[in-house]
Amino acid sequence: MRIASAIVAGGLVLAAAACGEAPEDDNNAGNGAKKYSACMVTDVGGIDDKSFNTSAWKGLQEAKKANDNIDIKYVASKAEADYEVNLTGYVNQKCDFILAVGGLMSDATKKAATSNPNQQFGIVDANPGVDNIYPMQFDTAQAAFQAGYLAAGMSKAGKVGTYGGLPIPPVTIFMDGFADGVAHYNKAKGKSVQVLGWDKATQKGLFTNDFVKQDEGKKVSDALVAQGADIIMPVAGGAGLGTTAAAQASGGKYSVIWVDVDGCESTPNCPALVTTVVKNIPDAVKEAVLKAAGGEKLQSKPGFVGNLANNGVSIAPYHDFESKVPAELKAEVDKIKADIAAGTITVTSKAQPTK
Repeated sequence: MRIASAIVAGGLVLAAAACGEAPEDDNNAGNGAKKYSACMVTDVGGIDDKSFNTSAWKGLQEAKKANDNIDIKYVASKAEADYEVNLTGYVNQKCDFILAVGGLMSDATKKAATSNPNQQFGIVDANPGVDNIYPMQFDTAQAAFQAGYLAAGMSKAGKVGTYGGLPIPPVTIFMDGFADGVAHYNKAKGKSVQVLGWDKATQKGLFTNDFVKQDEGKKVSDALVAQGADIIMPVAGGAGLGTTAAAQASGGKYSVIWVDVDGCESTPNCPALVTTVVKNIPDAVKEAVLKAAGGEKLQSKPGFVGNLANNGVSIAPYHDFESKVPAELKAEVDKIKADIAAGTITVTSKAQPTK
C-alpha cells in the first residue's frame, strides 16, 4: 500500500524541507483572492508510493482543477512520529481542510481533531469516530472477492497466494475477500484451489512487516511460489514491487494481482499483472474537498464507504491478460460484481468499514 525507493526518498526530503509544499502544484498564491487551502499529510510511504498517498494527492489535484480557488499542498511523513507534528503544523498554518492518508494515521488524526474541534479534517482508510474528521473508507473485500474468483479460475497449479505488509484492517480486508472469492469458485465449480499465505478463519498469514522494502516482498512471494502458487496478490505497497518484478522476470511462471491503483498505470510490471483490486480514492477525496470548499461541513457520520455499487472499488481492466482470460470467466466475474452490488452475494470481513 505504500511505495518508496532511494530516489523517491531523496525527493521526500526536499518536499519536507519545503514545508510540505509541492512546488509545481501550489502555484496560485498571491493573486489577491482568498483561497481555500487543502493540505495533505502523507504516511511514511510518501507522495510517490504509486498507491493510496499518490491516489489521495491526485484527488486534491482534481479538486483544484475543478475549482481553481482551491490551493493544495502536502507534507511527507518520514516516520510515524511525524504524523502528529505535520497535522498540527497545518492547523497552525490555518489550512481549511487537512487530509490524513492511511489507517496508521488514525490515532494522530484523532488527537489533532479532538484538540481542534473547529478544524475540518478528512482521513483515508480509517474512521477515528470524531465529528470533525470525515472518513473515506473502502470495502475492498468486495472487489477482492472478484479477484479471488478470477485467480482461482486462472490458476493452472490449483494454488494461489496472498500476503500483506502488516496485519491491519486496510490490508487484511483484501486478503479476506480474496480467500472468499477462491472459496466461491471452488463451490461453484466443484474445485479445490488452495489459498496460501492467509487463513481467513484464524486471521493468520504471511506479512513482510514492511511497506517499502522490495526484497522483503520478493522473499515472501518466492516462498509462496516454492509452495506451488502461480498467482499472488501482495497487499504490501512498495514491498509488493519485489513480487511484480520477479513475476515479470519469471517468464510467465507466475502472475500477480495488484491492489489500490491500477498496476498497469502505477508499476513497471504490467505484463505480469492479471488485474488490480482498485480503491477509487481520487474521486472520494475530490468530492470531499469540493464539498468542503463549497461550505459544507463534513462529519464522521455518515462519511463515505466505497463499494462495488457506488464504484468506490472495482477491478481494473485485464490489459495484457485481456486475451488470456477466457470469455466465460470474464462473464462470471462481471456477474459476481452485479450479484454483490445487488446483495445476492454477501461479502464479509472483520476488517470491513462501518458507517
